[in-house]
Amino acid sequence: MRELPAHLGRRHFLTLAGAAAVATALVPEAKATSRLGDLFTLGVASGDPQPDGVVLWTRLAPEPTAPDGYGGMPDKRFQVKWEVAEDPPFRRVVRRGMEHAVRDWGHSVHAEVHGLRPDREYWYRFIVGDQVSPVGRTRTAPAFYSRLNELTFAFASCQAFHEGYFTAYRHMADEDLDLVVHLGDYIYEGGGQGTIGRGHIPAAEVFSLADYRVRYGQYKSDPDLRAAHASAPWVVAPDDHDVENNWAGDISQLDNEPDQDPAVFRQRRAAAYQAYYENLPLRRTSMPRGPEMQVYRRLTFGNLLQLNVLDTRRFRSDQLEQCAQDCEGRWDPARTMLGAQQEKWLLDGLGRSSARWNVLGNQVFAFEADHDAGPSERYGMDPWDGYAAARQRLFDGVVQRGVDNFVMITGDAHRSVAADLKLNFSDPASWTVGTEFLGTSISSGGNGVDMDSLGVTWLAENPHMRFHNSQRGYQRCVVTRTGWRTDYRVVPEVTVPGGPVITRAGVTVEAGRPGIADVS
Repeated sequence: MRELPAHLGRRHFLTLAGAAAVATALVPEAKATSRLGDLFTLGVASGDPQPDGVVLWTRLAPEPTAPDGYGGMPDKRFQVKWEVAEDPPFRRVVRRGMEHAVRDWGHSVHAEVHGLRPDREYWYRFIVGDQVSPVGRTRTAPAFYSRLNELTFAFASCQAFHEGYFTAYRHMADEDLDLVVHLGDYIYEGGGQGTIGRGHIPAAEVFSLADYRVRYGQYKSDPDLRAAHASAPWVVAPDDHDVENNWAGDISQLDNEPDQDPAVFRQRRAAAYQAYYENLPLRRTSMPRGPEMQVYRRLTFGNLLQLNVLDTRRFRSDQLEQCAQDCEGRWDPARTMLGAQQEKWLLDGLGRSSARWNVLGNQVFAFEADHDAGPSERYGMDPWDGYAAARQRLFDGVVQRGVDNFVMITGDAHRSVAADLKLNFSDPASWTVGTEFLGTSISSGGNGVDMDSLGVTWLAENPHMRFHNSQRGYQRCVVTRTGWRTDYRVVPEVTVPGGPVITRAGVTVEAGRPGIADVS
């Protein structure tokens, strides 16, 4: 057996061993495909777990950055077999099936598996001709309304390939996680080259489907990202850079680009959405239809946790121009972050929930963040601060419906903050609606520091903020019936590969008591 990299743990050893065992025993069922090269360069993934199954993903791409976007695949349909087993060596296979990988969808595979047992660990793999994929580990959700005592998951966002190595994912892969939630900026659309030898391919901003596919091929060639995908099921949602920086609805934000016409921007969004779907473990209910894709959805984990995945880009009003003080436009009730239909879906679902914890997977932070020291005030217009009336409707709705243990997990800002969510942010004594855990980036922004000048200002001007850090990393959440703990896991630097991970802080919330109980 080949020598294992030093960082691979027991789970990865079993994964490699299982793949090697089947490769030596396999009798080819079709003409050999090895002449094409390794079909599984982008790895495997699973996602959107339900009590009876998950969606399994792979994409055939022996040349993942081939300029035409087809990954080195010929224009033909391929039969892709899949297997799910109760053990890594696949001695107890419990489900088998077959999907077709076609060129129109980038030879991607989204196999929706049913008939599995709830709250169980499984292993899966794909087979094409005489080639066998790496083995992935996944886990089904607990049965609806079953009593679940603990759930451990991580959430992450913002992984600029050109700005840093994905060291955080290597450490995440070694965690014993039930789930990973990715809150956007899986890729960056620009042509940045950075200074660490990981410049973007293509070396220009991407607009076409072919170029978006190439960009995903580059990102998913990263072994640490592939390891994290293979270690646990993922729940994903796009943010802005997965299409274009700060886009809103049908509106492009950059006036020096060719997509200012909304019709042209919709074509770009269609290409971005298709590439996103092709490269991530999404169900067919999220398969894009042109420039539209069903992003918002709800997953439940027994009676412990309900996860509401939001779409804060497609239906929002355009951002306001930056303004001083508390500009009235933020409070315009006609402005929306979620759109009327999604807002109703969210509040209705929260009102009907019987889960112990009610969670929003949210792309941009919702707590108020005054950026100015002293008596002046300044707020960002892209986060919920630019949509203050919409935020107030959400918080009012949570209070009116008596929603228990309300938590928002958030990405985008390249920094970590734990904050109380107030019914009235201008009054520190106001009712605490819930807690928000803003998580830092995987690599975007470079190495970062423990505390920067903005962090100092935020903590001084915003008393509802209880913790701040601006290093890189991810967040590990351990949720029980009595409490929630978020560990902010940080890596010291991302501009060189490797390095350790530490827990910078652990932030706890007690069930039945809104807001942060302790930071340690």
